[in-house]
Amino acid sequence: MKVPSSREELARLIDHTILNPAATPMDVERYCREVIDYGFYSVVVNPFYVNLARQILGNRAKVGVVVGFPFGASKSTVKAEEAELAILDGADEVDMVMNIGAFKAGMLDLVKRDIRAVVKVAHEYGVVVKVIIETGYLNRDEKVKAAKLVMESEADFVKTSTGYGPGGASEDDVRLLYEAVEGRIGVKAAGGIRNAQQAIAMIRAGASRIGTSHGVEVINSFKAG
Repeated sequence: MKVPSSREELARLIDHTILNPAATPMDVERYCREVIDYGFYSVVVNPFYVNLARQILGNRAKVGVVVGFPFGASKSTVKAEEAELAILDGADEVDMVMNIGAFKAGMLDLVKRDIRAVVKVAHEYGVVVKVIIETGYLNRDEKVKAAKLVMESEADFVKTSTGYGPGGASEDDVRLLYEAVEGRIGVKAAGGIRNAQQAIAMIRAGASRIGTSHGVEVINSFKAG
């Protein structure tokens, strides 16, 4: 991945994210205005706010939504319906949480079906799917296995973290996931990224998208050269 050489290039890789459970419509509107002002790739919101975000952004930026968030323990049919309803409200991308407990238990066929249920409905609408594997709960071998499972399930990205689990994105994890998927799908780094130095380190490690609720701070801390 080419390292951004300007604030504008970096902003185009950022999903400006507001998933705080106490976020108000005014908070979401502020984030959407920041997406426009700073040129972020997208805003990412909870399902309730997709329609509001779409109204504010129009066609000026993408709207992302989380599904099965933050624990991944919803039934597959619920995740798929949640994704479809969000898409009908205007979502362009879906960040779904893998069924972490099932994965840890070795129920890999179930996890794959779970992901494919969301991928199927999303791809019918031309919508991108990113799968959050919550790396903080996984050992090294499990991270590799999860990344390959996401790829086999025909999702578009593997994503490190929700930001609500133990630990967030790390350079080592991003590099590991990037190597595991062999460039066939994208890697999204999310969780604990608060400045440009961290974001660029993730991009150097292989991330093609950055998820952060601190997008403004990331851009304002960028220094060229």
